[in-house]
Amino acid sequence: MASLAPLSYSSYRTYLECPLRWKFLYVDRLPEEPRGYFTFGRVVHSVLEELVRPLVVPGARRVSAAETQRTLDDWPGAGRAEHADLMSREEMLELYDRAWLSDGYASPEEEARYRALGRDLLGRYYDELTRDRPRPIAVEEHLEARWDGIPIHGYIDRIDRTPAGGLEIVDYKTSRELSHEDARDSDQLTLYQVLVEKNYTEPVERLTLFHLRSLKPLRAAPRASTALSVLHDRMGTVSDGIRAEAFEPTPGRQCSRCDFRSRCPEFSEVPKGEAERLRGLVDRFEALRAEEGRLEGELRRTADELHRAAEELGVHRVPGTRAIAVRKREESWMYPVEAVRPLLERAGLADRIGSGSPEEIRRLVRDPTVDPEIRRRLAEAGSRRVRWYWELDDGPAGSRSLRS
Repeated sequence: MASLAPLSYSSYRTYLECPLRWKFLYVDRLPEEPRGYFTFGRVVHSVLEELVRPLVVPGARRVSAAETQRTLDDWPGAGRAEHADLMSREEMLELYDRAWLSDGYASPEEEARYRALGRDLLGRYYDELTRDRPRPIAVEEHLEARWDGIPIHGYIDRIDRTPAGGLEIVDYKTSRELSHEDARDSDQLTLYQVLVEKNYTEPVERLTLFHLRSLKPLRAAPRASTALSVLHDRMGTVSDGIRAEAFEPTPGRQCSRCDFRSRCPEFSEVPKGEAERLRGLVDRFEALRAEEGRLEGELRRTADELHRAAEELGVHRVPGTRAIAVRKREESWMYPVEAVRPLLERAGLADRIGSGSPEEIRRLVRDPTVDPEIRRRLAEAGSRRVRWYWELDDGPAGSRSLRS
């Protein structure tokens, strides 16, 4: 693919779940069967958008030098939104009835239950809204940005101004259960924070999942740089995979609800004309794999017996009929990071190691510029592992490993 289209949260999540399903949706543009709970969520969101829109007072956007910043004075009705007239409850429910879609429900009874649930959710939300009006600067806002080379976009349900003057990102949820952990761990809110920060001048102060069934705003602090880096790395992996057209399926529990099983090689059946030939290959593969396991076990036992004999006799080269078995040694060191890092931090050497790998620690142990006492204590913290193995020396043909 020549270029990467902006990644949304749903696009990113779909690729992580199954790259092949991502291809079916975003490259092949294959439609999925509608599902009632998705239809329900879209209808409720559309009504909430129209209900809250009269309260919007736009915030200052980041602009390029070639653009003109719209000010609050340019906005019709600016500063009066807190006194704006909301539609009545009856008008809201009439809007809900007009917006209702019947797509994807398993039965008329299921549709009726969802429709009644929607009326209940919206009615209780309306009461909450009239008691405590938010201060939105945008509803259903589409934002785009480039995040260190990765194009991203998203539709944000609501962006509110906080009492302190910052911004709160609000995402409505119609799901059954939600917790504060969901808000703290949500990649979707993390991505929305990046989009808002790159499009608005005010800082993001809160991230909120608004649980419509309980009318509870589940709030979290804005993400720190470490959390942003984690998501950026994952999105970078996704964008690299898409550019490389890496679209292999990832089987899992999600397969049971996938609409593309008939197109997926994980579930495709072997054509009848090829079944007999491939059955023979599978049987042969199974037999060879069993033989491989038997031979590997016998190879390890023989190498161990050779090792014990070489230890007793004090030899490293054992001649056979056609080759010579040569005993080799492999040495490695291990250092417990929880013991080593505090020592290095006290000595001001923590920046000399990155991952804390044994190789990094060994370089410090051998470094003459490091204080001898620190080097001694590092060396004492380590443990050495010695592993013996055998190589077959058969002359010009080369050598072959026989590991114990």
